[in-house]
Amino acid sequence: MFRHVVAIAGVALALANPMAAVAANPQVELDTTAGKIRLELYPDAAPKTVANFLEYVKSGHYKGTVFHRVIDGFMIQGGGFTAEYWQKPTKPPVANEAQASSKAGILNAPGTIAMARTADPNSATAQFFINVADNKFLNFRSPDPQGIGYTAFGKVVDGMDVVAKIAKSPTGGGGPFPKDVPQTPIVINAATLLPAK
Repeated sequence: MFRHVVAIAGVALALANPMAAVAANPQVELDTTAGKIRLELYPDAAPKTVANFLEYVKSGHYKGTVFHRVIDGFMIQGGGFTAEYWQKPTKPPVANEAQASSKAGILNAPGTIAMARTADPNSATAQFFINVADNKFLNFRSPDPQGIGYTAFGKVVDGMDVVAKIAKSPTGGGGPFPKDVPQTPIVINAATLLPAK
């Protein structure tokens, strides 16, 4: 009897709030000159970070930016510079949410996307990176600046082969960067929020 009551209550809840039962995580497609990468984002784990990233996506910020820092066996980083190495203007930085995302199980592991930042933990704006290795040292360890880590907020759900191809690009110096720049620019043609399923 008790199980039937619980089941009926669950159906009633789903009918009262259908979105609660079918809410899907947002997905973003990066259409790059190396191929397409589809990302699933986790607002429950890092709400401010996901909202920040989606604002940049919707504004068209990422169109024409490049992966300007690529290190095979580590990560690929982009979202801030054009192919001519002009840095695009950004909005105010977003608060670091590495502690919350780590607690939710979203870590700097192969295929996850995280926010790039300076030594200031709360300095992330538009630049992001996709991990191509298990980068445990980037995860939250403690709340101090040295241990807070980098906020992972989503993962690649399609196109990890494209990520791997980018990671293996021949690199060297370019613009203001002395190394790690793909010698053939890898451009983000468009970043698009996909329709909810």
